[in-house]
Order: sequence, then C-alpha cells, then structure tokens
Amino acid sequence: MFYINLATGYLKNYIKTKLTYRADFWIEVLSDLLFNGLNLLFILIVFNQTDSLGGWNREQILFIYGFFMIPYGLFSALFNLYGFSERYIVKGEMDRILTRPAYNLYQIILENLDPAALFSSLAGAIVMGYSWAQLDIAWSWYDPFVFIVLIIGAVMIYFGVFIAITATSFYSDAPTGIMPLIWNIQNYGRYPITIYNKLLKGILTFLLPFAFVGFYPAAYFLDPANWMGYALMTPVVGIVFFSLGLFIWNTGVHRYRGAGS
Repeated sequence: MFYINLATGYLKNYIKTKLTYRADFWIEVLSDLLFNGLNLLFILIVFNQTDSLGGWNREQILFIYGFFMIPYGLFSALFNLYGFSERYIVKGEMDRILTRPAYNLYQIILENLDPAALFSSLAGAIVMGYSWAQLDIAWSWYDPFVFIVLIIGAVMIYFGVFIAITATSFYSDAPTGIMPLIWNIQNYGRYPITIYNKLLKGILTFLLPFAFVGFYPAAYFLDPANWMGYALMTPVVGIVFFSLGLFIWNTGVHRYRGAGS
C-alpha cells in the first residue's frame, strides 16, 4: 500500500502540473504523434515502390509497426530517464533519492513519468487494429491473453535493457553514455527481422533483443507456423533481461559514493 499511495501522490502532482500548463501537455502529445506519423508515412512511401518487404506485405508491416508502438508507448510513459546522468549523478540528486525509504529506482521512475507518451500506444493499437481487419486474421479465444503476456514481456525487455544502460552512469563519468545509440537501435524492432543481415539479426535477437518488442511477438499472429517459438520466448527474454538490468542497477547504486562538494 505504501508504494501504491506513493504512485498515486506522484500522479496527482503530475496532473496538477499539467492542468496548470495544459499547452505543454498537448504539445508533447502532438510531437509524439507527429514523430509516429512520419514513421508511418515512411512505410507507406516504401510500399508505393514495392509490393513486399522481405516477404511481408504492407498490411503485415503495419501490423508489426502497430504492435511495436504499444510496448514502446508504455515504456516511454514509465521510463523517461534520458537525462538521468546529468540530473541525478552530475547534479547530485541521487543523494536526495537515497535518503528516502522507498526503493530508489521506483522513486526515480515516478519522478519522471510521462503519461503523454501513452498516446503512442493508442496510435499503435489503432494501426494494428486497422491492419488486423485488412488481413482478416483468425482470432482464438486465448489470443487476448497471449497478446497481454507478449506486451508485458516486451515492456520488460525495454526496462531491462534501458535500466542496464542507465546504470552505466554509476560506472562512468560520461554524462550521456551510449543511451542515444541504444535508443536508435531499438527502432529496428519495428520492422521484420528477415530484412536484416545475419549480424544484425543476432544483435537484435540475443544481445539487444529489440526484435522481441515488435517483430517476433507480432509474427505470432501473422505467421505462427514459422515464428511461434520465437514469439513465445518473449516473456522469458523479458524476465531474463529485466532481472539482469535490476542486478546491474543495484550493483551500481552500491558503488555510488555521492556527488561530493
């Protein structure tokens, strides 16, 4: 109950802030939608020049893209720590966090909530729903449960990878680190892995498993005969990388010695 009440308090403060500066909220929403709209426009332009991409047609690519946007939006809303090093390490705000009784990572996540990013998930659901109708995919009674498990697994992968990357701030004095590079790599998960070479396939499957946040779980519904095995590994990969990310984070926190003077 303590952690639930803490989350509720942070959400109330967020709402009060956005009610005061309403234009900022809608500008954030609009910018996210424009960014996603440009990516969608890129896909449509590509398919004006070809009928398939790596053996996948336009509606299938849209379905994969729509699925990708759902965990992406959820993660972006909950884990907005792009400037963690500058704010919490360089400026010393990590010291403030560690003096409080709640788990440090939980506090940091709550301080940086960005619910406006949830509109990306909504946009993804709309795109996926449209392409689902066009493809006329068969629907089984258990598919909604599988869908939820796959989404949770994908979000856990995001958390695991980016918690680990964010935690490198405890080990390095560099204020930015490799976060921008990894953030760009995650975009490859929105397209079929079959269009990439073997090296990139290996990276997106085993090292930075962003293929499991978009293509593999989406392929469960599109082509289960060939991709079900990979798709059902999504929650397992999520648990592994989430656990690894937390381990790296907790180890880094123990190494932290304060901002000093």
